[in-house]
Amino acid sequence: MKIDNRIIAGLIAVLIISFVLSSNLLNKQVLVESKAKELEVTVYNQNLGVVKEYRDTFLHRGLNDVLYRDVASSIDTTSVKLSSVDGDINVLEQNYQYDLVSLQKILDKYVDKQITAYQIYGDKKELVEGTLLSYSGNQIILKDADGNIKTLSSNNFVLPELPEGLITKPTLQWLIETEDERNHTLELSYMTFGMNWRADYVLVSNEDDTLLDLNGWVTINNNAGTTFEDASLKLVAGDVHRAQTYDYENMPSYVLKDSIAIGGSQFVEEGLFEYHMYDLQRKTTLKNNEQKQVSLLESAGIGVKKEYVYDDMSGWWWYGSDYSGAEKNIDVYLKFKNSESNNLGLPLPAGIIRVFKEDSEGMLQFIGEDSIDHTPKDETLEIEMGEAFDVVGERKQMDYNTLGNWYEYEWEVELRNHKDEDITVTVVERTGGDWNIVEENHNHVKESNNVIKWYVPVGANTNSTLSYTIRYKRY
Repeated sequence: MKIDNRIIAGLIAVLIISFVLSSNLLNKQVLVESKAKELEVTVYNQNLGVVKEYRDTFLHRGLNDVLYRDVASSIDTTSVKLSSVDGDINVLEQNYQYDLVSLQKILDKYVDKQITAYQIYGDKKELVEGTLLSYSGNQIILKDADGNIKTLSSNNFVLPELPEGLITKPTLQWLIETEDERNHTLELSYMTFGMNWRADYVLVSNEDDTLLDLNGWVTINNNAGTTFEDASLKLVAGDVHRAQTYDYENMPSYVLKDSIAIGGSQFVEEGLFEYHMYDLQRKTTLKNNEQKQVSLLESAGIGVKKEYVYDDMSGWWWYGSDYSGAEKNIDVYLKFKNSESNNLGLPLPAGIIRVFKEDSEGMLQFIGEDSIDHTPKDETLEIEMGEAFDVVGERKQMDYNTLGNWYEYEWEVELRNHKDEDITVTVVERTGGDWNIVEENHNHVKESNNVIKWYVPVGANTNSTLSYTIRYKRY
């Protein structure tokens, strides 16, 4: 039978087209192990980090099975975003492979397969071959070529290959389609858990506690599961709200405000939405499972005031009509304003402040510490130092009366100063409801309806007494 040449030509054309199409549809595996040519890490003080990196990768025309290694093992895969900076790609699928190699996982995949093990007797090593039937710890059961079952203790094995599905590093896998067969610069961004930072401050007080020198440090913890080498580092201070379900693909645009250089610091601070960001002006490496400290700021000559506070009032209703007071040491605070005129005026991240002072030999001694919240500029910081050793207060209820619709309390607070210097003690009363001061020997300051204060001077090695009568309306 004679076949028409046109039919043969048509069949050949169909075969060629089918071959071309099948070639284009065949996945080409691409392993991305190159070091990131640019890496940015932003750390939040909420066990969270954001990573952005750029790597050059050759992609084939059609479908590419891309394996991307050296990502954080604590990655939030729902936040991953991949794009090509200089080309068009279409990400069809994404997988996160984290089944890392271990002896137990390898042996689990070699059950019912041939292995070689070594059993050690003192200085001797015996080679044993067979089919692995089971294992538990270093106890394994083999069936040899003769069908004999052998039980031995061993953790030395020779295996022909790494079982399929096991990997040595956490790996992102994408199915990527592109028509641009060339080198692409891939931009990858993702969020990861296991990263945190905090601020630590060191204050040094002068001899008469009127000036402070401040040094601020940031402590960064990287437990994300990978090392970030030669990275640009940014720190965000503020309480960022996180929802249980969050739309990472449509994150709000950040509002950046003016940047300012922090005095004596390696960081530049700028506003980020309603938070503050600190940008390290050099590259650094954050090793996995490492704690790194970086100097944040320095400032000298900060004006400070030492305040003595007698505060034993939890509320007027707590005392009743027969209250009998007791001696109490006076609390000591250091107060200073975070203002530019006071040689500060910077947004201070939350952290621990530790205070030191030189002794008579010029050695720094620790004298107290306190925690601070995120503190904007021009706000006042109060650092609780502890109790004054040489200043004592004692409250006494001198009288109590019921006068129609009023309760009337008469108080006396004795302040005893055993120091060789004059001081002023702030006496605090915590109150509420409808009240008024009937009599007093020092003028009060109404800080709010719930807080009243008196500023009582006490001379060196002398006593002072605050006397006042307060009435509360009955309801």
